[in-house]
Amino acid sequence: MSVSVEVWGDYACFSRLEFKTERVSHDLITPSAARGLLEAIYWHPGLMWQVDRIRVCNPIRFTNIRRNEVKDTISARKVRTAMEKGTGELYLATSESIQQRAAMVLRDVRYVIEAHFEMTAAAAPGDNPGKFQDIIKRRLARGQFYHQPYFGVREFPAHFAPCAEVPPCPKELLGEKDMGWMLLDLDYSDPENITPMFFRATLRDGVLEVPSRSSQEVVR
Repeated sequence: MSVSVEVWGDYACFSRLEFKTERVSHDLITPSAARGLLEAIYWHPGLMWQVDRIRVCNPIRFTNIRRNEVKDTISARKVRTAMEKGTGELYLATSESIQQRAAMVLRDVRYVIEAHFEMTAAAAPGDNPGKFQDIIKRRLARGQFYHQPYFGVREFPAHFAPCAEVPPCPKELLGEKDMGWMLLDLDYSDPENITPMFFRATLRDGVLEVPSRSSQEVVR
């Protein structure tokens, strides 16, 4: 069962993995980020989202900003000690853990995400595609979500609505453009060895065709 969702926002950051120190965004939303956005609107263990196509509806524009980020994490050893002894400091001090980092982010973004869902083995006997389709349509129409959808980082919220009409492709995106290697998703089939999956992204007239997980285009 397929859906078409229009999403937009003021800023977005879909970090490239090859940049380790500062954040630099991909030119457009990644399929994994698009799937996460759909799951924020409706998630159920009985279905799995598959992004089919992403349409870029606004010109690609970048801007530089500086963001406060937390540089530390709470170690598992501290958590284990607190659980065993009942004492310990399980918090991060903002004054000690915050640092400023530069980021190159997208601005004024708008996409149309075309996706479908497949039933999973976790579906209950009463679950069926028609039921899920009706629920998703109602949630899209009412603007309902489980948690605020966002574009890459939580500071950049995403607005969404059912796509009634596909906006025209921006003139500067006409033709074929190589977007480089992009993260498709993570393969959780082996919990002990979670594997990233990549594909060579190509934008044709503002449209990114997303390969399936089993496609030969996907590199693990």
